[in-house]
Amino acid sequence: MKTAPAFPVRLLLAACLLGCGAAAQAQSVALTGVIGGKAIVMVNGGAPKTVATGETWQGVKVISVAGDQAVLESSGQRYTVRMGDAPASFGGTAPATSGSRIVLPLGSGGHFMAQGSINGRPTQFMVDTGATAVSMGAAEAERLGLDYKGGKPVQLSTANGPALGYRMQLNSVRINDVEIFTVDAVVTPMAMPFVLLGNSFLSRFTMRRDGDQMVLDKRY
Repeated sequence: MKTAPAFPVRLLLAACLLGCGAAAQAQSVALTGVIGGKAIVMVNGGAPKTVATGETWQGVKVISVAGDQAVLESSGQRYTVRMGDAPASFGGTAPATSGSRIVLPLGSGGHFMAQGSINGRPTQFMVDTGATAVSMGAAEAERLGLDYKGGKPVQLSTANGPALGYRMQLNSVRINDVEIFTVDAVVTPMAMPFVLLGNSFLSRFTMRRDGDQMVLDKRY
């Protein structure tokens, strides 16, 4: 199973949705870290970009940075975004509360990446069609507040030999405006840089590759 390299340790994941008022379209924006007076932002699933105070990146302007939060401006409206906050919608026209299509860009590491949330808590996903279920390390499960040890113990086969994991159900998995409920997941003792978006989520969609994008259309 291929994994993408981990982001720098200082990066903390958080996500919020920004509306692009001029085009009346939603943007997916993540505040992934803070370095001095600069914010590290990820727009529409692209590569993280370090943006200094007063600079604009893909329609999102950094007004100020302090501690674990930043003031961002989009379409003339300013909001304070804190790392670790649940997704929020602001600026322009708010996205639909329940969408049916997810479009994921191909990341620089050759993987399809996505910012989203599990049970309302922000996280980062990497698409893995070889994974049976949504999979994550124990440290990430704890950060997300999951009671994974209350799940069903399962034996896992790892590169270092057998390991004890836990199978559980997630209340919801959300990417942009698309939310899927009651999703099977496996928590492993191994450290993992991303949450693997496996087939317990992907099977709810039809999938197609369109150039450097993966398009997921919700099944009904």
